[in-house]
Amino acid sequence: MKKLQMKLCGDLVLREKCAPVENITPKILDMLRDMTEMMDEQSGVGLAAPQVGIPLRFIVMKEVKDRKDPGISHKMLNPKIISKSEKTCVIEEGCLSVLGSNDLPIYADVERPESVTAEWTDETGVRHRKEFDGLTSRIIQHEIDHLDGILFIDYLSPVKREMVMRKIRKRKA
Repeated sequence: MKKLQMKLCGDLVLREKCAPVENITPKILDMLRDMTEMMDEQSGVGLAAPQVGIPLRFIVMKEVKDRKDPGISHKMLNPKIISKSEKTCVIEEGCLSVLGSNDLPIYADVERPESVTAEWTDETGVRHRKEFDGLTSRIIQHEIDHLDGILFIDYLSPVKREMVMRKIRKRKA
């Protein structure tokens, strides 16, 4: 595996709107494989290309029932959410790019739609459409947000966001 470097909150690549993947090249396939390995090594459930400095629209993620489920890995090129449920839920989120002291992810409660339907192309060029709910719905929304330069902390109230930013600044000091 080529050593990928995780980009952390404050890196401008995390705030870019990513460009679509035009062609599935060997380089893209290598990056998808390396990102999947990195996600697994860090016990993550999702990873978006900008988190490793690549401003392109692709993610790797796990379809899981709960946090203990090892899940099925998906490699998604140009994923997009085509519908969202009106019903929402609040679940604690963290991110491998938003770290506090001891290089541990910071967590906060985020409200999002309970279920979503997404479309994407897999690494073989096959198009997919699927409805996701529960934790997997949360994961795909979180990862697609990364492709649009959005971090989960953007959903927090100004007071809660400032509390998270203090923890991030403390880590950097």
